[in-house]
Amino acid sequence: MTCQEIFARLSEYIEFDLPPDACREIELHLAACPPCIEFTESLRRTVELCRGYRPAELPAPLAREARDRLEAAYRDMLAARAKPGNR
Repeated sequence: MTCQEIFARLSEYIEFDLPPDACREIELHLAACPPCIEFTESLRRTVELCRGYRPAELPAPLAREARDRLEAAYRDMLAARAKPGNR
């Protein structure tokens, strides 16, 4: 497997959602690829942190005016991207 193929399946790998033969292929690659090992460990730590995160309280809903301004800015951004030469 290539590093790109590893990255494409890494989430499934760390969640144990792959068949054993696919896990073995990934583990063979990881045994010989320090950058992939580092990335895998970083992803594992990130997943653990996200699972452990519990906000103290939910944020208050946006005021109608703020939501309207955000929506207008988003529409303006989309319109600007749609103009010829802005791609």
